[in-house]
Amino acid sequence: MKKTIMTMGLAATGLLAFAGSAQAATLEEVRDAGEMRCGVSNGLPGFSQPDSSGNWSGIDVDTCRAVAAAVLGDADAVEFIPLTAAERFTALQSGEIDMLSRNTTWTTTRDASLGLNFTGTNYYDGQGFLIKTALGVDSAYDLDGAAVCTQAGTTTELNLADFFRANDMEYDAIVFDTSEASAQGFDNNRCDVLTSDTSQLAALKTQLSDPESAEILPEIISKEPLGPVVRQGDDEWFNVVKWVLFGQINAEEYGITADNVDEMMDSDNPSVQRILGESSNMGEILGLDDDFMVEVITQVGNYGEMFERNVGPDTPLGLNRGNNELWTEGGILYAPPFR
Repeated sequence: MKKTIMTMGLAATGLLAFAGSAQAATLEEVRDAGEMRCGVSNGLPGFSQPDSSGNWSGIDVDTCRAVAAAVLGDADAVEFIPLTAAERFTALQSGEIDMLSRNTTWTTTRDASLGLNFTGTNYYDGQGFLIKTALGVDSAYDLDGAAVCTQAGTTTELNLADFFRANDMEYDAIVFDTSEASAQGFDNNRCDVLTSDTSQLAALKTQLSDPESAEILPEIISKEPLGPVVRQGDDEWFNVVKWVLFGQINAEEYGITADNVDEMMDSDNPSVQRILGESSNMGEILGLDDDFMVEVITQVGNYGEMFERNVGPDTPLGLNRGNNELWTEGGILYAPPFR
């Protein structure tokens, strides 16, 4: 099921009082409704995209589904609500969605001034540049005077300005309301360059009329930790969303997968026992069943399974783990322990 949220036209600051006093009852409300409302992008391959039948898939979608599995025992009990970048925070502040999982960068301003809490990082990204190969440019430092397509209401605009100013270069910003529109502008030669998070560039590249005619330049100009967001003032719900993601990361670290979760429930490893609720009350202290991670892993998988299925090397995006590899494998993906 999907519905479109109209931009509400309210300034974010006007909603801070509401957000700051958010009902400490989201968990109860979701259970009473039997469904969770999750804000996602309005179509980004690998992260959140509906097929022709309205079935959603992507790493952000799976983050929503994992929370639904933990809370409701059913990963499919989610209403996905597509939102533009301009709409996303207002929809969460106003209570029209229960959580936001929409390739959203964690920043100081967003974390401290919008009445919202980031619950972790489900994809470590960075901003880059996509160019037409025919342009003959090998480096972002050769883009002086370029026309650059970008999306409004994102950190991308700010990073773009910082990069060109810091390197004493000029550019012409061609701004669009959605990532799809910015990609279409690039495809239709409205600009020389398309800039966004590199994962998003990889996704948008697959939708060009001739994907092989474009390439991503090597420079990464920013840090973009992307992750799910909830309202401030509801610590119970904040903890639930946070520890579901941490549970998926820990599950991969300890080798717990959708295929072997039943077998792993007999493990002698104390850490595995705690994750799966066999020897702890981790679920109880979160307001969930102690075996909530069994439902999450069975229905959605651990973090690595979620990554490989949606954006990994065998998908159209073809992304390597990179920084999103576990800390034990050379990446920076690290979660606090279940203890």
